[in-house]
Amino acid sequence: MLNKLSSIVAASALLGSAYAKVKYAGVNIAGFDFGCGTDGTCNTASVTPPLSFYGGGDGQGQMNHFVKDDGLNIFRLPVGWQWLTNNTLGGPLNPNNFGEYNTLVQICLNTGASCIVDIHNYARWNGGIIGQGGPTDEQFASVWSQLANVYQGQSKVIFGIMNEPHDLNVSRWGQSVQVAVNAIRATGAKNLITLPGTNYASAQNFVSSGSAAALAPITNPDGTKTNLVFDVHKYLDIDGSGTHTNCVTNNIASTFEPLAQYLNSVGRMAILSETGGGPNDTSCLTDLCQELQYIDQNANVFLGWVGWAAGSFDTSYTITETPFESNGKFTDQPLVTKCIVGEFK
Repeated sequence: MLNKLSSIVAASALLGSAYAKVKYAGVNIAGFDFGCGTDGTCNTASVTPPLSFYGGGDGQGQMNHFVKDDGLNIFRLPVGWQWLTNNTLGGPLNPNNFGEYNTLVQICLNTGASCIVDIHNYARWNGGIIGQGGPTDEQFASVWSQLANVYQGQSKVIFGIMNEPHDLNVSRWGQSVQVAVNAIRATGAKNLITLPGTNYASAQNFVSSGSAAALAPITNPDGTKTNLVFDVHKYLDIDGSGTHTNCVTNNIASTFEPLAQYLNSVGRMAILSETGGGPNDTSCLTDLCQELQYIDQNANVFLGWVGWAAGSFDTSYTITETPFESNGKFTDQPLVTKCIVGEFK
């Protein structure tokens, strides 16, 4: 009887995994990050808020379309640190600048989707690395404490600690992230927090770069790791930069199989918060769909994906996911229809 029961339980587990789906799929809504470079400089004059009434793209219409017409349920909302504090390191959230960004967050929330608040500074401020000669851990924690105080009551707001750290001491970076997590939790916020590693948050090098070893020990103040997930990026072009229209790999054998094995071994989860390719390229229409299908099949360790990018990007941008709009009607890019949306349905 025991053996029979065990067989039933095992079979149920297999069936569950076969039909499991990722929790999230969506698109980055860019614009508040425009002007930010990989050295952590952010020219606030280049910001193009992805809201038509602020002179940018129609992020509101795009998000409503993605949710209502496509069934997507998450948006990542990148913003420069300098924009948030009006170029004052360690300063308060600027009422005007943050007010505009918060308008985007509230519009996102009003769609019913989850919304990632993403500081898009590459673990830097004007060339200086956080905790490594640049901003102090306390200055970094300050901006996150302020953001957490604003959004702690919104369970659908996700805190994306930092976009694409790179070329730093990753062990020391882990310490900076821990300070930020502590500051967020000190406000009472229980929101999901995403933790990025080095090499531009590389999914492929997450273990070999030392990112896994640096981030895995991070805990909430009570010692738990609840609502702490790893944040990874991976593109499919020849150099993995996301700057070419054609794709050369589906990233499964090189990246997501070994990453899934690692996540399974430690009982943790990750979210792919940037990926994408040429919107009409036949290689990308094949490779990206295969990549996302694999992630969907491993929903026990992957929360989902967020494609790059729509918002204030033009429909002609190299890897655009901005839908075409005519008389209030939106038509998706082929890559979005087939892969970003298609693999989620």
